[in-house]
Amino acid sequence: MSKTVEIMDTTLRDGEQTQNVAFSPEEKLGLAKMLLSELKVDRIEVANARVSEGELEAVKKITAWAKKEGLLERVEVLGFVDFEESVNWIKRAGGKTINLLAKGSLKHCTQQLGKSKEQHFEDAKKTIEYAKKQGFNVNVYLEDWSNGIQESKEYVLEFTKLLSELPIERVLLPDTLGVFSPTKTAQFVGEMLKEFPEMKFDFHAHNDYGLAVANTLAATEAGCSGMHVTLNGLGERCGNAPLDEVAAAIKDHTQFETRVAEEKIYMASKIAETFSGKRLAENKPISGENTFTQTAGIHADGDKKGNLYANKLLPKRFGREREYALGKLSGKASLEMNLKKLGIELTAEQRKAVLERIVKLGDMKEKITPEDLPYIVSDVLQTPETQRIKIINCVVTSGKGITPTASFTLKSNGDTVETSGVGDGGYDAFMNALTPAAKKMGLSLPQLTDYEVRIPPGGKTDALVETTIVWKKNGTVFKTIGVDSDQVMAAVKATEKMLNSTAMK
Repeated sequence: MSKTVEIMDTTLRDGEQTQNVAFSPEEKLGLAKMLLSELKVDRIEVANARVSEGELEAVKKITAWAKKEGLLERVEVLGFVDFEESVNWIKRAGGKTINLLAKGSLKHCTQQLGKSKEQHFEDAKKTIEYAKKQGFNVNVYLEDWSNGIQESKEYVLEFTKLLSELPIERVLLPDTLGVFSPTKTAQFVGEMLKEFPEMKFDFHAHNDYGLAVANTLAATEAGCSGMHVTLNGLGERCGNAPLDEVAAAIKDHTQFETRVAEEKIYMASKIAETFSGKRLAENKPISGENTFTQTAGIHADGDKKGNLYANKLLPKRFGREREYALGKLSGKASLEMNLKKLGIELTAEQRKAVLERIVKLGDMKEKITPEDLPYIVSDVLQTPETQRIKIINCVVTSGKGITPTASFTLKSNGDTVETSGVGDGGYDAFMNALTPAAKKMGLSLPQLTDYEVRIPPGGKTDALVETTIVWKKNGTVFKTIGVDSDQVMAAVKATEKMLNSTAMK
């Protein structure tokens, strides 16, 4: 029978140790709500004690919400072996659970703290006893445990024996420097469980060798009851084990399961990407932009004939859809899948002509989206103009010391509206002008969810700029691309495509 493994997400603590990542109190609260209420992780670690007043404010917001929702026991804060200070800080913040960071290797104890093991053990004991008197739940991190269990095993076992006699909930086993392999993880986690079969252990992986997920699976199989993860693998250096990959891998490759709501994973990943400013690789498993995109025509053909190129990682499982790229590797099946999605019917001869144009554009390294397909069809087949909506006479002005402005004429099915607006930047001014004009014409604008600018390397000032904008409307996500030597005009072209795309749907 399947057993449930607890998932503790530490995006808001360890994940925030990613270089140049700092969440605001409001962002922390939003992520905390999403992790516990939407993603259904078992616990979250939200901060380091004693860091700053801003951190205190963030934890207060989270604990106030969690207490109201009956979730306070599932919110944890990292504290230090400092007797009263961390405990008092967490108490001020409204917390009830401390994850005490103690030393899990003799080297860290003697060289970093400059203390004997007896001194450190006694300090940890006093801090735990004080925390319990204050009504806290206590978990204990054995920092640098992976090196400690290999190089100073006697120290680790002696410390863990002491902890087993104290009123704590669980011991957290971090591979602090990401030095383990799956074989070593299984071996040493197994030894801990054999020595202390009544204790609860969590495993905390780092990804320095790219083995965080594999090591987490090994710890799961060895019997650890909890796994630590972060959204998008955020974390110091190479990051932590990513939540999406761990949840999927545990479900598909072990006899265990988690409570994670997989259909919410992609949404959570995109929000974390926005808040952190750290863009995911397009080919990252589960949450990468291209994870469920088939590029080769033979793969699209196989899908059409019975999902021959699918595995257990089906897109609908994660709230996503299968997509078929358009480019030089596209085949008939890829084109047919996209035409069907857009509701465009073509004869076999017409499809052949359109496919030839797509392949040619792909050879020229042009990026093609499904939203470009109606224009390609119109151009190849020389059918009447499909561009129902046009932006004409567009002027955007911005500069140092002046307020950016935009003015243009919006034309739709013969009707025209002249509009203007101001904003914090050129494109912001353009959108502020577009919104009322679109409303006058009965056009409903989607939500802009992502905006990416790509400028080819080489240092040329007249290089073409490619702007990709991601939109969301009625639960459907789509992207449009504009290309121009002017960055703002590239965005305007991408927006014009969005208007026509939404008008056709």
